[in-house]
Amino acid sequence: MDRTPVGRRPTVRFGGIGDEAAPDLAGQLDALEQLGWSELELRTVDGVWIADLPIGRVTALARTLRRRGIRVCGLASRIGNWASDVTDGHGPEERELGALAERAALLGTDRVRVMSYPNGTGLPEAEWRRRVLERMRRVAAGAGRGGLVALHENCAGWGGASAENALDLLASVDSPGLRLLHDTGNGAAYGYDGFELLRRTVGHVDHVHLKDAVGHGEDTRYVLPGAGDARLAESLRLLTARGWRGVWSLEPHLATRPHQGLAADGGTDSGFVAAGRALTALIEREVLPHSPGWRLVPGGLVRDAPVPRATDGRFTDERVADGPVAGASAAREGAVSDAH
Repeated sequence: MDRTPVGRRPTVRFGGIGDEAAPDLAGQLDALEQLGWSELELRTVDGVWIADLPIGRVTALARTLRRRGIRVCGLASRIGNWASDVTDGHGPEERELGALAERAALLGTDRVRVMSYPNGTGLPEAEWRRRVLERMRRVAAGAGRGGLVALHENCAGWGGASAENALDLLASVDSPGLRLLHDTGNGAAYGYDGFELLRRTVGHVDHVHLKDAVGHGEDTRYVLPGAGDARLAESLRLLTARGWRGVWSLEPHLATRPHQGLAADGGTDSGFVAAGRALTALIEREVLPHSPGWRLVPGGLVRDAPVPRATDGRFTDERVADGPVAGASAAREGAVSDAH
């Protein structure tokens, strides 16, 4: 439970994707308790995706989380993910959005992670883009009707391929129902510099996944935070320099990698707690000394002083000085025109 004094709730809150720690809720909560964190991102419980959990189980789960002082910071969906294709029908994603809206209301969150559809059928780039934009407009509209915000992750799919595509996606959809989720380690597997992508899109990022990695493409190997080449500390310093607010959600991929069919089994150490401790050590060693006005507290980081203006002007945009940009239409700045 977050023990920060009243009025000093962390500006940046630490949490994690539960099934990265254990398959069952008890194991997920135990891992958070060991780390002193109180934010849980739900993907699966007992191997069942959150959208497929019976409502009765979700209601009971919500009661347990309230009793333990745990806040749900978001839900993972399968919409547009690595198991889908841009040519798939719309029915499954519409049903999943509806199911997630009902479950999100019970769990006290409005955040749903989505991706933007792999191109497994080999469509030309322009046609892939056209279909993705059409689908993501539907997703954003459906999310809005359900009281949700769809957070697009830089992972599988057209919008995750580059900063240009991510900005184009936001500008073309132009909906408050669509924002960005930045994963610090996905660049290794998908062939780009994750820090540079964050640098160009940071004003539109509402949620962050934390992982570190070495290698590239199929040779990518996930490691403890600070032990890889993903420029994780640089990314966290960039976020603190912007006065960013929200949740840094640990997704170390040490035992659980759904896209590879791997999951923590509960019988062996998943490495999640070790990854959380390595993350805290990295923040103390390589982030806070470069982040004036910030300090570590139980469950996250607190900003005690205004973020100083940088002399190079990179962090002086008042729209994002105290957090993510409000309103997806701001994504038009620097975005690629919809008319290619």
